[in-house]
Amino acid sequence: MVTAGDFKNGVTFELDGNVFQVIEFQHVKPGKGAAFVRTKMKNVITGAVIERSFSPTDKFDSAYIERKDMQYSYNDGDLYYFMDMETFDMVPLNKDVLPDSFAFVKEEMMCKLVSYKGKVFSVEPPTFVELEVVDTDPGFAGNTATNTLKPATLETGAQIKVPLFINVGEVIKIDTRTGEYLSRASK
Repeated sequence: MVTAGDFKNGVTFELDGNVFQVIEFQHVKPGKGAAFVRTKMKNVITGAVIERSFSPTDKFDSAYIERKDMQYSYNDGDLYYFMDMETFDMVPLNKDVLPDSFAFVKEEMMCKLVSYKGKVFSVEPPTFVELEVVDTDPGFAGNTATNTLKPATLETGAQIKVPLFINVGEVIKIDTRTGEYLSRASK
């Protein structure tokens, strides 16, 4: 059990059958009336952010969110299979559980499966990945002075913008949170 008076950033709890994580909180003690806790919280399953006030004595059940490293193996239609590297069990997930950033994940990459009470509700891809450029316009030596970008297709099929000097066959580093080019991959 956790009380609203114990709220800290990152605390997860159950409320009305949903699981929430505290993003911001503020203990308010007005001159008149009872103290309260103003809270900004995120529904960890849907991603919706709401603001709500609670009495410091309000009690909630703690919610334990599990994050487990698993290897992405393959997909078959709308099912994506992840392997537990300890037990070698395969976990199939529907495509709608995967975030947009999953477009940067290729087979055999490690991902974190995020679950609550055994039900996986999200997949966290690695923060940085290195992928090969399979299609883009030819690059030109010396085109480093401007921040001009061109479209490129990566080996996973994802499309991003890269600097003009990047050529087909080069391996580049990408931030999966933003989908942006960071640098050429170190050899």
